[in-house]
Amino acid sequence: MSLVMQLARREVHARYRQSWLGMVWVVLTPLLMLGVYTLVFRHVMRVRWYGVDEGNMAFALRIYAGLAVFGFFAECVNRAPNLVLEQPHLVKKVVFPLEIMPWVNAVSASVGLGVSGLLLVGLALLSGHGLSVTMLALPLVWLPLLPLVLGLGWFLAGVGTYVRDVGQLLGMVVAALMFLSPIFFPVEALPEAVRPWLLLNPLAWIMTGTREVLLHGRWPDWQALAMLLAACTAIAAAGAAFFHKVRTGFSDVV
Repeated sequence: MSLVMQLARREVHARYRQSWLGMVWVVLTPLLMLGVYTLVFRHVMRVRWYGVDEGNMAFALRIYAGLAVFGFFAECVNRAPNLVLEQPHLVKKVVFPLEIMPWVNAVSASVGLGVSGLLLVGLALLSGHGLSVTMLALPLVWLPLLPLVLGLGWFLAGVGTYVRDVGQLLGMVVAALMFLSPIFFPVEALPEAVRPWLLLNPLAWIMTGTREVLLHGRWPDWQALAMLLAACTAIAAAGAAFFHKVRTGFSDVV
């Protein structure tokens, strides 16, 4: 774990080392994107949150609750196909555990997710929602994200090492998933016949749960959370097994 933390720290610092504002971008980037989305959807397209008539700050908070989750997921998944390809000097080193690379990816991305969590709490205060004890459950609502991105990271890193087109295709899939997830609308806005299909997307439950504990003062559905965590853990186990099986041929293609 110390190696993971060391590599993640180096990656975060390297990402912002050459920029003038440095780590300020961790906070500035999500706020700028939130401003753009709020301007476009709220003032240009005149979108209102389904079933609620509220101000701009509350609308922005609902959007940001979804964007924070999706941003973490997208950052981990988009980088996954190149995790092995970006480290060719490590592939031939038998003693280096390549399987930790998705961990490094997830830990470095979690810096932005942690900042987003603090911004969400701050925005909740500014919007008048106040602090609720249910906010303490936010880390638990976000917990399934870790095994989910790890499992997908191992799988995509394994496939992407052999098939270089995966990264190109994945960009389109993630872009489509952004509008197929309840970021700009609640699950309740969809017809009842469609809702179960949307909830097959694990991000949908996490985004909805984020709004529940932050904005509505409700505890998450513990049974559904346990089932989601078990499903994401199964994805992680399957991804790890796949990566272990295909990694023997990495040195031949890198």
